[in-house]
Amino acid sequence: MTAVLVEAGPDAGAVWHFGEPHHEQRALVAGTAWADLSHRGVIAVSGPDRLTWLHALTTQHLEKLQVGQWLSALILDAQGHIEHQFFLVDDGTTTTFHTEKVRVSELVSYLEKMKFMLQVEVSDQSEQIAVLKVPGLTDDIGGPYAFINRDKLAETTETYNHDFSQVGMWALEAERIANGRARLLFETDFKSIPNELGFLHNAVHMNKGCYRGQETVAKVFNLGQPPRRLVRLHLDGSMVSLPGHGSKIGYEGKEVGYVGSSERHYELGPIALAVIKRSVPIDALLVVDGIAASQEALV
Repeated sequence: MTAVLVEAGPDAGAVWHFGEPHHEQRALVAGTAWADLSHRGVIAVSGPDRLTWLHALTTQHLEKLQVGQWLSALILDAQGHIEHQFFLVDDGTTTTFHTEKVRVSELVSYLEKMKFMLQVEVSDQSEQIAVLKVPGLTDDIGGPYAFINRDKLAETTETYNHDFSQVGMWALEAERIANGRARLLFETDFKSIPNELGFLHNAVHMNKGCYRGQETVAKVFNLGQPPRRLVRLHLDGSMVSLPGHGSKIGYEGKEVGYVGSSERHYELGPIALAVIKRSVPIDALLVVDGIAASQEALV
């Protein structure tokens, strides 16, 4: 297989595709594919207080997290805006999570400041541990995932490629967009709140105690009116290139939102995730970089 790599952005250096992106997408949907996500950042939190501590800091209920159970979680600022998104699992002694590589330093710094007198240790394990999307039907958070030591990566690659298809970010992102899963640095901006992006379904536990930013989440949830909403766009297939991240979306001559991610899906064609003003009618025909786009509500 000849790998084409992602040249820029948060996934730079990862495999984009191996020459047959539609075949890769079909294998992913069938559960017979795997992917090397070793470009992702990895953080480990150990110590007897780790779960109660992370429970208090994040949007997720982690006090009684079961060994081997994968969850997604967010950290918000005081106004409820999304600062960090990560995917975690606990092995009984350590909680390990993966996130965007460019956010690792900032997240580790924040966690170190929040330790106080608790028995927790935080470390950046990005150079020691790699994350994989392992074979199996994709779950609600984009897994199944697995962590492995980097010195085992070559051996694991050989083993998986014997029975499964390796896929790149094209397939993973097309599948993510088709399933409406928002991603940090793509669908989020400086004022994003969980209610707008569908995170209440898988990254925010609505029946847990207080955490930073909870007031905003609860208020908007009770009112039922987040200022913006996540939509899936179905783009006119006549374009040569897809609209990039941050492309402006227009309606009746006004800017009403932006594109977070776009990709060509093997069944749906050119699609995108976008964040638009809630006041825009769901049946409105939008324009992105001169391209006509219809919307499908996700939130």
